[in-house]
Amino acid sequence: MKKILLTMLAGVIASGAVLASVQTASAQYYDGPYRYDRRGPPPPPYRDPPRRHRDHDNGRVIAGGIAAGVLGGLIGGALARDSGPRYVEPPPPPPRCWFEDRQVRNAYDGGWHMESMRVCQ
Repeated sequence: MKKILLTMLAGVIASGAVLASVQTASAQYYDGPYRYDRRGPPPPPYRDPPRRHRDHDNGRVIAGGIAAGVLGGLIGGALARDSGPRYVEPPPPPPRCWFEDRQVRNAYDGGWHMESMRVCQ
């Protein structure tokens, strides 16, 4: 039951992300249709092509986002399903280590001194 609820929650989050990004972003300044200079519009072969209607207002984009979220949730839930117990070997025990005092040659004056060194088995 927990996995079903988590899968449904993931689907809701994914569809929310899809629905939040439906609107287009435009960073340009729009001051009405294109204005030509004082001489008027250009000759006919150089006119702008007619603008086509975009289907932003009829809900096809929203329906597609919801369908993609539902399908993604179903596929993600199927992939995340646990298929049974898994047996894994335990990791090896850590090495035994301790500190011992040892005599070490001093590189500066040629003498000897004691240092604590870590020793592992």
